[in-house]
Amino acid sequence: MAANVLKTIRTGDEYIESLRNRDLKVYLFGELVKEPVDHPMIRPSINAVAETYDLAVREEELASAESGITGLRVNRFLHIAESAEDLVLQNKMQRKLGQNTGTCFQRCVGMDALNSLHSTTFEIDEKHGTDYHKRFLEFVKMVQRENLVIGGAMTDPKGDRSKGPSEQADPDLFTRIVDRDERGVYVSGAKAHQTGCINSHWIILMPTVRLTESDKDWAIVGAVPADAEGITYVYGRQSCDTRSMEGGEGIDAGNAKFGGQEALMVLDRVFIPWERVFMHGEYEFASMLIERFTCYHRRSYVCKTGLGDVLIGAAASMAEYNGVPKVSHIRDKLVEMTHLNETIFAAGIASSHQGHRMKSGVYLNEDMLAQVCKHNVTRFPYEIGRLAQDIAGGLVVTLPSERDLRHPEIGPILEKYLVGRQDIPVEERVRMLRLIENMTLGRNAVGYLTESMHGAGSPQAQRIQIQRQMQLEYKKDLARNLAGIRTKDDAESKEQSEYFKRIFKTDDSII
Repeated sequence: MAANVLKTIRTGDEYIESLRNRDLKVYLFGELVKEPVDHPMIRPSINAVAETYDLAVREEELASAESGITGLRVNRFLHIAESAEDLVLQNKMQRKLGQNTGTCFQRCVGMDALNSLHSTTFEIDEKHGTDYHKRFLEFVKMVQRENLVIGGAMTDPKGDRSKGPSEQADPDLFTRIVDRDERGVYVSGAKAHQTGCINSHWIILMPTVRLTESDKDWAIVGAVPADAEGITYVYGRQSCDTRSMEGGEGIDAGNAKFGGQEALMVLDRVFIPWERVFMHGEYEFASMLIERFTCYHRRSYVCKTGLGDVLIGAAASMAEYNGVPKVSHIRDKLVEMTHLNETIFAAGIASSHQGHRMKSGVYLNEDMLAQVCKHNVTRFPYEIGRLAQDIAGGLVVTLPSERDLRHPEIGPILEKYLVGRQDIPVEERVRMLRLIENMTLGRNAVGYLTESMHGAGSPQAQRIQIQRQMQLEYKKDLARNLAGIRTKDDAESKEQSEYFKRIFKTDDSII
């Protein structure tokens, strides 16, 4: 752990300072970054994480909770859900942070990793007599006491998608154990698309696919400091990302303060001590962990409704600036944008409301509704973005630069011809257009659009899970019963699925 994390972090400023002077190996534009905290392309993503701390100070009930593990008041991103209400409050916090930052604030994956590991480690111990759950709880106590950022690293490069980990020509295409000793294990490989990894204090490594007995060396879950020896980060490019390096007042950036972050995380014999190992060869539990993580994480995508709120507000503002807020087709488009945004939130919040208690005591949200939430997210933000561009007009992509706007000769000409409503300053109109560009085409389109498509699993992954749980035979029996049709054996309706049991349940019994 970085030496400069000496006390419990409370505020966003304290969090930012905790990231300084770490020996991180970060490559960007082919060069090592001396201090990521001060790099203009990286800093907006750090600011977005800092807001998760400041929100917990400003709105304690929403963004923090009393931990049943430590008894402390902890950031909700570090809290193990102890009720369905905890799950609901996670979603409300996520929407609020989306509203506040207009981007990905990078902590949901760590929160969902902690909650999914709580039940998975418990059930591995139950079968194998291991002590993973005890180790995991000690880790949770530590990160709650120090109020640290946890990154969850699941996605591997995967190589040939038709082959499993042990079948790959290069075994490092899935993160694996390469050595063991009395102190712990050593892992090599890589984790791709790692959201907020450079901004994390600790990172939990997890499998990314179902594993077989021949894949035991790939069945590893463990926690490592983000600055552990052997980790190299290659920072990912984002559309329009260098605008943050152009100086000025950040008008061209659209959202100059906040941004997201992804990187390729390369692991070269990274050491994990046994006390930080939470799965070691129990390959049959990889699918359980993945399914529980994706159940949490897919309903976590209600965060995109916070971004949607911002984009709807930007589109409505542009309608006002252009003098057409009451035109019928404009109002209808804003209604459609709102309908789509709230439909995403409805599925996610319903999934959390239907949460149920697991054997370990943690609460897990309803899986079917989580799949529906995320599947909506793969579609609706694109339509919301299209409608925002429609309302805003072609200037979204043809605006001159901030330097032109400030130029002594060209600037006054632009002030004359970029005007909308006479009482609205041209600069305000330009700033709002740049925000729409930022969220639908630029840097934060990563978090709002492409991440909505592929984060927590691409669309087909949700369709597979929906198909597994849609229970057509049960529904066909319901129809036959009302139509007066009996099956050949006059059987009763088939057993209700776990989904229907949960949505009709009247208590919080363990399922």
